[in-house]
Amino acid sequence: MVPVSKDFVNNMFSIEGKVALVTGATGALGCVLAKAYGYAGCKVFMTARNAKKLQALEDEFKAEGIDCAYFAADPAQEEDVKALIKAAVEKYGEINILAIAHGYNKPANVLEQSVADWQYIMDADCKSVYIVAKFVAEQMVAQGKGGKMVITTSQRSKRGMAGYTGYCTSKGGADLMVNCLACDLTAQYGINVNSICPTVFRSDLTEWMFDPESAVYKNFLNREPIGRLGEPADFVGYALFLSSAASDFITGANCDCSGGYLVV
Repeated sequence: MVPVSKDFVNNMFSIEGKVALVTGATGALGCVLAKAYGYAGCKVFMTARNAKKLQALEDEFKAEGIDCAYFAADPAQEEDVKALIKAAVEKYGEINILAIAHGYNKPANVLEQSVADWQYIMDADCKSVYIVAKFVAEQMVAQGKGGKMVITTSQRSKRGMAGYTGYCTSKGGADLMVNCLACDLTAQYGINVNSICPTVFRSDLTEWMFDPESAVYKNFLNREPIGRLGEPADFVGYALFLSSAASDFITGANCDCSGGYLVV
């Protein structure tokens, strides 16, 4: 008898009824992931630092029938994160999925970058991941149901770049943290932890790179076998997959979703 059930195959991608906490929800990727979780039937708890933008997202999502709420917080501040998790649990009773989609960069040559600016990047992109993952993990362990963590890092975690001593270091640290979190959390507590590693995708900050006549765009395409740069929606499938039972045997993975950037 083939050891797979029809019920498992038919439902392995379902996350309906789960509670998803999404950080960076006002950003180009975070808002797309938050809405995608809502479309997939999750209750979505959104966070970012800008309460006005979060309110606008809540209004938009609720108009489409998505069950959602928000709490403004700085993910690099321990007390903010504790308050965020408390608010999420008070609203929905539990947290089943954590999607970390916040990030920050301020490129500068090492000779010109201040230590304070470098530290801010590290706090925003690495320390904050640790704080959010730690306290969400504590909540998931207390619930006793396992969970899924999907952490957005970058292909810059695998490649150095001029002016990116802060960003590359922070993203490299975040990917190694994912490996370690999986060792801490998966076997004993059933919490799968993985990262998705995109290259450039469209946002307010990167829109200038999408001019097909620019040297920057043409240079990127030389490294993109898929033949284009990314859109935020390109990462929805990966995030939903890593949040579902279909990925139960995947943990500690730094998942390439870069259009083939690393193969050239």
